[in-house]
Amino acid sequence: MEKLIRGIVDFRKSVRPGYKDVFARLALGQRPDTLFIACSDSRVVPNLFASSDPGDLFVVRNVGNLIPPCGASNPRPSEDSEAAAIEFALRSLPITDIVVCGHSECGAMTALAHGRAQLESPSLKSWLRHGEASLRRIDSAIPGDAHLERHNRLSRVNVLQQLEHLKTYPLVHERMQAGRLHLHGWWFDIKEADVYEYDPGSGGFRLIDEDYARVLLQRAESAGA
Repeated sequence: MEKLIRGIVDFRKSVRPGYKDVFARLALGQRPDTLFIACSDSRVVPNLFASSDPGDLFVVRNVGNLIPPCGASNPRPSEDSEAAAIEFALRSLPITDIVVCGHSECGAMTALAHGRAQLESPSLKSWLRHGEASLRRIDSAIPGDAHLERHNRLSRVNVLQQLEHLKTYPLVHERMQAGRLHLHGWWFDIKEADVYEYDPGSGGFRLIDEDYARVLLQRAESAGA
């Protein structure tokens, strides 16, 4: 807590003066174009590794970056938040892209890989059921993933599975069919501080370096044309 308080003081002295106009403008409303779904893990900081500014991302974070399928059986009231965020983002904000971002050394994926039945937390045990479909796909061959530890392979497969869960939402499906919405699967390697994107063409995750970034930017320009 001391670090947070000192950080606020430092923000007021060093950062706030340069952002006052930005926040004054944002006080009138937000217009992010990307819904970013990430894990709650403290080591995953989207605004840092994507060098984004306040107002750029509408962020949803939860344990394991999981998305309950639309109309999931036996939903809990607490799980309405993900559906509410998706619906709000698409109905009220100019969202054109959704990113699901998993990461290495994910505690949720490790627990799932070991079997959620062993968990002592009833709520966590129930929540992780939305990753069971990912667990069933763990042996699916993703090019370039054979060297990864099991929980990290699961983390990558889980990104792809959660993208499938997103497609069960009628509004997501409708926007995708109309070419107004694009889904992306990202994976953050904590140790190397590298970000990968799932490339449907190769069927694997590719490092977003300068060369691949140019490819992605060209695709984005073509999609927006």
